[in-house]
Amino acid sequence: MNIGDRVRLLHGKEEGIIRKVSAGGRIEVEIEDGFVIPVLKSEVVLIAEAEKSYFGEAHNPSQEVETPLPISAPKDQGLYLAFVPINDQSLSLYLINDSRQSYLSHASEVYGTNHRTLYAGTLGPGEAKKIDDRLLKELDEWPAFLLRFIPIQAKLDRAIPAFERQLKMKPTQFFKHLSKAPLIGKSAYLFGLENTTKELDIRGLNAALNQLTATPSPAKVQAPAASIDLHIEEIHPNPDGLSNSEKLRIQLEVFEKNLNQAIAAGMDQITFIHGIGNGVLRKEIHKRLSQLGNISYFQDTQKDQWGYGATLVKIS
Repeated sequence: MNIGDRVRLLHGKEEGIIRKVSAGGRIEVEIEDGFVIPVLKSEVVLIAEAEKSYFGEAHNPSQEVETPLPISAPKDQGLYLAFVPINDQSLSLYLINDSRQSYLSHASEVYGTNHRTLYAGTLGPGEAKKIDDRLLKELDEWPAFLLRFIPIQAKLDRAIPAFERQLKMKPTQFFKHLSKAPLIGKSAYLFGLENTTKELDIRGLNAALNQLTATPSPAKVQAPAASIDLHIEEIHPNPDGLSNSEKLRIQLEVFEKNLNQAIAAGMDQITFIHGIGNGVLRKEIHKRLSQLGNISYFQDTQKDQWGYGATLVKIS
């Protein structure tokens, strides 16, 4: 792409002439009304000569009158942020109140968590106030604008809610808002500041809050059997392929799982049959039981059948 080439924006209807080519893939395009906008090369496409010859030089979509987008503010609101061209380089920012309501107004520019106030004061009915100037070539770098409005009600009447709007200008959309600004009577890039605040449904909010904060009913835990046999052949399908340490780990996992279920299900007691063997499993089970605060006591049980191979656990 070279200076003098006619291009079209990929994400918009604007066409124009390249006036400047900068490093980093950025170019400046002069569109209708002599405005120059900065864009990336990747955001435009050359208008082919074949297209020109087909439509003729007289066909220039950028010179067609585009119907302005409808202003978002309702008739009873009439608040606008307007960018009024001073020349092909500069714009003036105006707050416009084309309504019958007075407002305490605050306009600021937003840089992340930092704000800079552009205007703060009363914006009366039928009043337009200039709040700042901007360079068009820096459009990509403009911060977001935060506008806040608090209605001034001199009479006792139904409350009008305060509201705010935050706007971030994008080149591909900004130039579609060209319209005649009310009160000022000049062409401007006009943005309606609609009051989008809704009255709070207190009952609905309370109901939703109660649902969020209500303690859910705990799921009912299935109680285990009153007696759990921990012999490895009873709890594993292939015990012969296990080492002694693997067997112990599996037996302790089954022990803890069933003990936790018994506690959660509200059982008073449960018996674990661990056998005598070398006494390692019995010793480890007793060690873990002694460290739990919700166990009243544990003792060897059913000695006539298991000797010291079973432990009764009394749950508090």
